Amino acid sequence: MESGSKVFDVAVIGGGIVGTATAMALSRRPGISVVVLEAEENLAAHQTGNNSGVIHSGLYYKPGSLKARNCTAGREALYRFCAEQNVAHERCGKVVVATRPEEIPALEELERRGKANGLSGLRRIGPEEIRELEPHITGIDGLHVPETGIIDYKGVTEAYARIVGEQGGEIRLGTRFERLIREQGGLVLVTSRGEVRCRHLINCGGLQSDRIARRCGVDPGLQIVPFRGEYYELVPERHHLIRNLVYPVPDPRFPFLGVHFTRMALGGVEAGPNAVLALRREGYDWSAVSPRDMLTYGTYGGFWRMAAKYWRTAAGEVWRSWSKAAFVKALRRLLPEITMDDVHPGGAGVRAQALEPSGFLVDDFRIAEAERMVHVLNAPSPAATASISIGEAIADQAEKSFELRRGR
Repeated sequence: MESGSKVFDVAVIGGGIVGTATAMALSRRPGISVVVLEAEENLAAHQTGNNSGVIHSGLYYKPGSLKARNCTAGREALYRFCAEQNVAHERCGKVVVATRPEEIPALEELERRGKANGLSGLRRIGPEEIRELEPHITGIDGLHVPETGIIDYKGVTEAYARIVGEQGGEIRLGTRFERLIREQGGLVLVTSRGEVRCRHLINCGGLQSDRIARRCGVDPGLQIVPFRGEYYELVPERHHLIRNLVYPVPDPRFPFLGVHFTRMALGGVEAGPNAVLALRREGYDWSAVSPRDMLTYGTYGGFWRMAAKYWRTAAGEVWRSWSKAAFVKALRRLLPEITMDDVHPGGAGVRAQALEPSGFLVDDFRIAEAERMVHVLNAPSPAATASISIGEAIADQAEKSFELRRGR
């Protein structure tokens, strides 16, 4: 490495919750210097700061998967962390509600998965118990999941970053990664604010993770396709309609949970989201259009294979995006008394959905290693819930791969 300039042991690209959690885990280990490079002017600007703010229980995930293994440990670690750091959160529980007989087999599969994943408080509930927990919700069968909670994920990310700083690490905002240069003994990251020298790189770039990998000379074997989730909010005088969290039985074909109701940690009640293809990777409404992004997935065979299989579902999601009446109709399946006047447009988030050339929607963590690099190519829900656990796992993997030790 060039003498006379600071050289970090690890540069983490991405100031979302996974990037900052990974940096926190590394910064706590003796002899490892860390810098986090975030393209935006604030942390948690995209997926982390625009999700529904739920601490997931581990109900949905295939037993034995990385998602399932990380969620249980990560959930409890996150509850402890929030209590210690005074981050807004609450272990409030949720109900998953079947409204039609054909949904009961999928509900039973959720119950089986939840028990296999160690949810000891999970229990099956009938219509009367559903009403006891959520008096305005109608269903024919359901599950009560007491481990689920609500949280301020921006607050969590800022707390992770604060600890990185306390441990001697650096957080550099407004620093967009552009390209990589290899030199003897390490790497030079060319950014929008100059060069950063490091011995090792961890890519936690979220919506840009595949592009970052390619700029580093790594073929990710997939492409990120952005799906926007749009929310409505209940007007204040109707907040009483929802006590905590209410979810439908999800369609097992998709990695989305369907429109649901969420009481938020910082106040208010959200309804949503839908899932529509975004026309830009950071496209939070229909006016956000990037010809480059559209061309990228419009020329990707995997995109068209996915579209051919799910176009009918996609058309319904788009219609709900344009039609408030259609959105409210979907909400009425769970909450029959809700009206058009009870909700107003809320925020939106964009999910970085990894898509394989076959058209397969990647639904588990996908991490690739290369010389001096680790690339986190897919970190789907429950990445935020399990961020402490995932950050430690990535740090372990990196430390083993990079042999990050003083005097190496």
